[in-house]
Amino acid sequence: MAEVKHLEIDGTSANYWALLALLGVFILGGLGAMGYMEHNGHWVTGMTNQIVWGLPHVMAVFLIVAASGALNVASIASVFNKSVYKPLSPLSAFLALALLAGGLAVLVLDLGRPDRLMVAMTHYNFKSIFAWNIYLYNGFFAVVGLYLLTMLGSRLKPYSRLAGTLAFIWRLALTTGTGSIFGFLVARQAYDAAIMAPMFIVFSLAYGLACFLLVLGAAYAATGRELGPFVVRRLGNLLGVFVAGSLYMTVVQHLTNLYSAERQGVEAFLLLDGGTITGLFWFGQVIVGYLAPLALVYTPVYRDMPFAPYAAAALTAVGGLAQMYVTIIGGQAYPLALFPGMEVSSSFFDGAVNAYAPSLPEIMLALSGVAIALAITAVVVKLFRVLPVSLADAITDPHHGI
Repeated sequence: MAEVKHLEIDGTSANYWALLALLGVFILGGLGAMGYMEHNGHWVTGMTNQIVWGLPHVMAVFLIVAASGALNVASIASVFNKSVYKPLSPLSAFLALALLAGGLAVLVLDLGRPDRLMVAMTHYNFKSIFAWNIYLYNGFFAVVGLYLLTMLGSRLKPYSRLAGTLAFIWRLALTTGTGSIFGFLVARQAYDAAIMAPMFIVFSLAYGLACFLLVLGAAYAATGRELGPFVVRRLGNLLGVFVAGSLYMTVVQHLTNLYSAERQGVEAFLLLDGGTITGLFWFGQVIVGYLAPLALVYTPVYRDMPFAPYAAAALTAVGGLAQMYVTIIGGQAYPLALFPGMEVSSSFFDGAVNAYAPSLPEIMLALSGVAIALAITAVVVKLFRVLPVSLADAITDPHHGI
């Protein structure tokens, strides 16, 4: 493989500044939504005492999980020594940090009392999985930052593989911690399962690569640099493997729950009787998120079309959001089993399926997380030598012309 040169983008065009302005509008909209919710209280949202995690949490968890997976391109290059992915490593690492920053920003702004963040950062309850995750998130910034130094600094390049291995292990730990947030919640029958941690790791591979492929394609289309079909096709095939793995883990999770008598009620709710939740599972998660991307990547009709990998990535991201909505909102909508084997009803909605509809402030806050991640990425490609000047097949494909 020929040596690839990296260079900053010019970043002086009207389109570039228009993009930053548009992203800025969404970021300001998120800040305004946060201020509105903090001033009036969370009663102005769709969240209730029964459903305390709403759409902002769906987006935040998706971005955090995708951040871990976005680093996978760099990990494949350094840890597994795959040369075709090495030119993409800096963008992969920066995008991972940007996605994590966007996800955490949504979480912080939805706390209701962001001024009390310092309390959470200085007083730890080590029996809480949330406290563990604070270390994992901060450590991810530090470890990936060190990894970037080895990629961008010539003196530290000999340590790149060591730093990449550390980052790879840390990203596995980070996603394990995020999945364990749900796996350790014994009160919710839709959660409380050891499979949550490895399942979220597999989900992260699909979501992160999908986001990376979309950002890569958009960046090269906007800058006019050449992106050959060889790299795109390789990333698309890899995405198909991760999507298939996600489908497999989902099937295993639901079959395991169906085998257990105590979980058959929640499974019936999610798969058959959940209304919007059931529709999002079958159409959003399974058809849009799994089957359609696999068809685009692997069927002879579509796999050789230039748009197929990008369409598969977009559908994977949409399906990922649907999956997070089903997991987070659906898991809370199903009533708590306060007295197993008994029928429960009260004026506090005990025993009742909980309704939820996101409000406009929640939607704006959720979208602001995506805007923050994209804005960071747009600034990074202007300030640092992250994007290869060319990824033409003549440079990236070792069998080109043979």
